[in-house]
Amino acid sequence: MKYGVGIDISKGKSTIAILSITGEVIEEPFEINHDINGLNLLEEKIKDIPKEDLKIVMEETGTYHLPILGYLLDKGYFVVAENALKIKKYLDRGLRKAKTDKKDSYKLAEYCCDNWYKLNKVRENDEIYDNLRFLSRQYLGHIAVQTKQKINFSNLCDLLFPGYYQLLDENTFILGLEIFKKYYHPEIVINKKQSQFVNEIDKLAKKLGHKGVGITLANKIYTLAQKTISPRPNNKYTQLSVECCIDELILTIKSSTKIISEMDKLARELPEYSVINKIPGCGKKLTSRVIAEIGDVRRFKNAGSIIAYAGLDAPPYQSGQFEATNRHISKRGNKYLRKTGYEVMKSIKSSCKSDNELKSYIIKKENEGKLKKVAKIAGLNKFLRMYYGIVKKKYKELEIW
Repeated sequence: MKYGVGIDISKGKSTIAILSITGEVIEEPFEINHDINGLNLLEEKIKDIPKEDLKIVMEETGTYHLPILGYLLDKGYFVVAENALKIKKYLDRGLRKAKTDKKDSYKLAEYCCDNWYKLNKVRENDEIYDNLRFLSRQYLGHIAVQTKQKINFSNLCDLLFPGYYQLLDENTFILGLEIFKKYYHPEIVINKKQSQFVNEIDKLAKKLGHKGVGITLANKIYTLAQKTISPRPNNKYTQLSVECCIDELILTIKSSTKIISEMDKLARELPEYSVINKIPGCGKKLTSRVIAEIGDVRRFKNAGSIIAYAGLDAPPYQSGQFEATNRHISKRGNKYLRKTGYEVMKSIKSSCKSDNELKSYIIKKENEGKLKKVAKIAGLNKFLRMYYGIVKKKYKELEIW
């Protein structure tokens, strides 16, 4: 006899039902907390069922399901973490839409029994892939905060020192932040002699490792201070706002840099690192992030599976005499992979030579009348197919496919 376990995941607790494949209720829905006592209770309920006759289905919830998923995998059970949308479609199949945790756990157990022979066991990720994915999410969180603080910094520049933000570029941004923290108002700058101001900035630049940049930037700032008018006065409130903004922005920049450096070290241990790192336009930031989001390519049966995983597929739509010809991408996959991949396409488009295969393909699509964004998505589709083929070949050479 085959048995299905349905686990409805909530924050910190779960509701569980157990059915046989014939529809017999083995265990009425019961609740457990995501702690040692709760997990031991779950194992007590299923310990008498042979593991080869038991499958467990839960909804993939992001993070809430991870404690119970990890516990069951460690115990050697067949666990399925199913796509949330797929489960929702199944739960809504009835005419009467009643929703409780108990009903959902029962329906999940039904889903397990109905799809017994189609279920795919969760594949335990290699520790490197798991750590990369975790760090990638943390990196994106820091970048989100960093973006907000950059907007705040830009607004402060407009209010206190109009034109200052435009003097900075990617190479001098940290230096510009340190200067602004002390000289956030034109009044403070022009109260010093130009030579004195330039010498101070030059020393600060050298201290931060910027040789030859400080003098040029200092002269530009001093010239701007002489002709600009600040909308706000120089007082302790503006100073407080500047210090808080600059300190938080520098902290997030340093944190994200530290995380991406660690991701690069981890990714270098994987065979695919050398493959993607050779692609022009993929620096260490993008290389490690792409690997983190794709994970182990061996879990995909073909290149089309990666395309679907990224949500870049455009499924056919046909009914009777009608067949849709203008289909949009599904966007039902990993949004972080789409975001990272789009950044890769932007990098390739802006930094690669014209004879680069992917850049030529993107330009070709643009020349066909495609919007620039659509052309880059087409390029990403091609990039993922190339990535799968090259990495698969690499693994087979190493005989670890």
